[in-house]
Amino acid sequence: MRHTLREAWSGLRRNLTMTLAVIITMWVSLTLFGGGLLGAQQVELAKGNWYDKIEISVFMCATVTQGRNCEPGQDATDAQRQTIRTTLETNPEVATVYYESKAEAWEDFQRVYKDSTAIGFMTPDMMQDSFRVKLKDPEQYEGVVSAVAGLPGVQAVQDLRQYLNPLFEWLNVAKWTTIGLSLFLLLAGALQIATTIRMAAFSRRRELGIMRLVGASNWYIMLPFLIESLVAALVGALLACGSLAAVEKFLIIDKAQPSLQSVEWIGWPHVGFAMLGVVGVGVVLSIVPTAIATRTYLRV
Repeated sequence: MRHTLREAWSGLRRNLTMTLAVIITMWVSLTLFGGGLLGAQQVELAKGNWYDKIEISVFMCATVTQGRNCEPGQDATDAQRQTIRTTLETNPEVATVYYESKAEAWEDFQRVYKDSTAIGFMTPDMMQDSFRVKLKDPEQYEGVVSAVAGLPGVQAVQDLRQYLNPLFEWLNVAKWTTIGLSLFLLLAGALQIATTIRMAAFSRRRELGIMRLVGASNWYIMLPFLIESLVAALVGALLACGSLAAVEKFLIIDKAQPSLQSVEWIGWPHVGFAMLGVVGVGVVLSIVPTAIATRTYLRV
């Protein structure tokens, strides 16, 4: 073991410049990879929170609204409202149904637009009453929409998913773009590790040949190179973990959380998961290129 560690240390010193290049490349690429993992967890967390709050709004016909199910200049009738309520409450995908009257809609309108000039042109009769529908499974909404969209008295059916899905799609694009860029940098780090180990093995090729001829095992020959690459990769991984911790502390906890308290942000458990992924990828990227780079020197 002393010989193995001495050889590994000697290799690190002889190839110090290349080792530093490997560490920096691994640091940057693993940080981006970890950032992609954090971004993926943040997207899923936000998606879960928002989807749990998603409601379907079924707006009734009013005198000032138009729709294929509406009579011009007429409100929805009580019989139509009852039919819609019954259809919603008997649907197996619906958890709860809440009816908002015109008076309640007018109160909400006054509260939201109290500082707007639009409030002077509106009256309670111009408001639309509606049904607010909470789903058992936010992913299963098509059946509810199709069941009520064509009923008489329904002016429109609004689903919040149509506004949230584009946002989540862009977040997913950003997430996968970050992970894709990090994979290219990880490939560059793996190639640098392979080049560094190949140069170190070439400089010691005569010694390796003698060791192989006298019966040294492949593992004994490979172990110093494996330690060299593992040290470089782990240093880069630890620096990347420190960068992820800094992102959590200074950007999320100190900046984002106080500014956007309505959003649930990722916490230290999510950062810990990303760190485990970073270290795991770093270890794999140190072992595989080393095994490939040294295979030539393991033959007699």
